[in-house]
Amino acid sequence: MEIKYITLTKENIDTEHICCAFSDKKCSEGYEMKKAWLKKEFDNGYVFRRLDARAKVFIEYVPAEKAWIPVDAPRYLMINCFWVSGQYKGQGHAKSLLQSAIEDAKVQGKNGLVTVVGTKKFHFMSDTKWLLSQGFETIEKLPNGFSLLALKINPTAPNPSFKENVKTGECEHKEGLVVYYTNRCPFTDYYVNGSLWVLAQEKNIPLTIIKLETMEQAQACPSPATIFSAFYNGQFLTTDMSMCVESRFGKILNL
Repeated sequence: MEIKYITLTKENIDTEHICCAFSDKKCSEGYEMKKAWLKKEFDNGYVFRRLDARAKVFIEYVPAEKAWIPVDAPRYLMINCFWVSGQYKGQGHAKSLLQSAIEDAKVQGKNGLVTVVGTKKFHFMSDTKWLLSQGFETIEKLPNGFSLLALKINPTAPNPSFKENVKTGECEHKEGLVVYYTNRCPFTDYYVNGSLWVLAQEKNIPLTIIKLETMEQAQACPSPATIFSAFYNGQFLTTDMSMCVESRFGKILNL
């Protein structure tokens, strides 16, 4: 059976699924928000490519200058979400999808690929160890656990770097819980504005929710994880969206 990948476009996105949350009814509104976000970002060269199956097997990337991520990486392609899940692991899909991005970068005359990961594996971020095994190199590390990886096509190209606004690991709000999120993920809206808000009220913890609505806002975010990042009393806390669930909330906050 031939393996086929689909690249989503404005023309086909209404009839094609976008992998995450396609069967999660409670996140259906966030799912449509992500589709609407993608439609706008296609104009910026955004690519969403996935396996032609009802599966969570996909890669997303965009010219780094247009990425909703606070990184300086002129003439690189920024890999955003990159996921091969469950029964589809170990079949070569990740290598095939990565290679398609490398070929795109070459065609576009890019310096290479860049991506943000956890120095150790972070929730909702790509597999650091696997990317390093595929030729990516660690370019920069932040004290709060993020790494910037690059795969250079042009070996003489300047290194990408994190923007200054992420380097302290702090946000401007110093009291209580602060969450930054975008519509880049179908799950965020439901969990941030639903269960997390309720939990903060129950525990009497001040909660500030900041939705990043534009690329400029995202690039000015104090965290390089703009899908979801939580800060507590001004300090970076986690990218783990499961903190929005009661069983994990207290553990992550050490309550």
